[in-house]
Amino acid sequence: MNTPFTRTGIYTAPLVALLTAAVLLVAAWPGVPGGGHGGGKSVNVLMVNNPQMLDLQKLTKEHFTKQTGIKVNYTVLSENDVRAKISREFSRQAGTYDVASLSNFEVPLYGKKGWLAPLDHTVVKNPDFNQRDILTPIQVGLTGVDGRFYAEPFYGESSFLMYRKDVFRAKGLRMPDHPTWEQVAGLAAEADGARPGMKGICLRGLPGWGELVAPLTTVVNTFGGTWFTEDWKAQVNGPRFTEAAKLYVDLVRSHGEPGAARAGFAECLANFQQGRTAMWYDATSAAGILEAEGSPVAGRIGYAMAPVSRTKSAGWLYSWAWGIQKASPRQDAAARFIAWASSKEYEQLVGDELGWARVPAGKRASTYVRPEYRKSAAPFYTATKEAITSASPHDPGLQPRPTVGVQFVAVPEFPDLATRVSQKIATAIAGRTSVTSALDEGQRLASAVAAKYRRAAASP
Repeated sequence: MNTPFTRTGIYTAPLVALLTAAVLLVAAWPGVPGGGHGGGKSVNVLMVNNPQMLDLQKLTKEHFTKQTGIKVNYTVLSENDVRAKISREFSRQAGTYDVASLSNFEVPLYGKKGWLAPLDHTVVKNPDFNQRDILTPIQVGLTGVDGRFYAEPFYGESSFLMYRKDVFRAKGLRMPDHPTWEQVAGLAAEADGARPGMKGICLRGLPGWGELVAPLTTVVNTFGGTWFTEDWKAQVNGPRFTEAAKLYVDLVRSHGEPGAARAGFAECLANFQQGRTAMWYDATSAAGILEAEGSPVAGRIGYAMAPVSRTKSAGWLYSWAWGIQKASPRQDAAARFIAWASSKEYEQLVGDELGWARVPAGKRASTYVRPEYRKSAAPFYTATKEAITSASPHDPGLQPRPTVGVQFVAVPEFPDLATRVSQKIATAIAGRTSVTSALDEGQRLASAVAAKYRRAAASP
């Protein structure tokens, strides 16, 4: 999920330089957590280290701070690390960080717990922001159960299948617009070794509920499986879940990237961009990076919808968004930052400064009618929009679910549960255990969560 979740490794040398510069910049600015005081003229932002966020960090001082006088002190971490830190920070309401990069998983839960400041009378009321321009599926995922707006999207994404058109052409292979997983497995076998050192496909194997579990759960959904039934019965070792997990594990073991159990979004991005894999199933947000100026695979990639089995569609629905901690002492400055970082004007800035393919899209309807964006993102923007709008968080599989969510189950226990299950599955990918054993242990863990919710439902 963009997201981007341990998202580094795009252009190795420039990215290292950018990260180094970012660390030095953060260390030098006053108001950084742990050193100095920024008062109302600074805002402390805790965010994931994906490429679009690093672009934001690069552009902030010259364009936001220069215009507003508000310094932005960034703390940038990998997905797994940033989620853990955000959870601790917001649950304690420490107030150290004013803004954090949250997803449509955390926002409704955090809003219900009172950990987020509503944005209805700040960002939403900003006449230049235009809340009505936000795509409905993205906006719904960032709205609290009370109907209030608790976050604004930086970008939205679904998932699709990316493949090397030139490699497929040379091998005489054809990718359907709506492939099945069985077709993908066959194509991966055909493309494996098409060029020296090239594997057939890259799939995430890195443990983490936002890493391995995100794509795997979309496979489970389309095979007819689920983490839990509507009445809270665990199904992790059920026949459909098992069928999906075995396909995923067997595919990445047979035709996937080396070291797959340690490969997340960042590693697959690097592998695909550097010509080491012929296909990659992952976030739609990756396309802007792959097609950006200077990318060695720009113009060589085809895009197909998320592979399916028993459902008509299978893409996830996800957004990285900005939320303000309720305990923040700098909420006015934080709201001004969000209104800028999620604005049409920021998209224009990225387009002008870095290229329109790198715009953090997937959140605004207006983005998809901009001629500049449509021209630069021509290879993928239609597929991206179709994937986002066809995602079904309320009905992602073949049976009713107890909560909303495509690639996650929207309960507080899910991150820990799914991360622990992913660790078991990663050992199967590494060849140290069987899928059956991994899922049997996952069933034990999931059953404990399910029992809690059945007891709650039975309580008067």
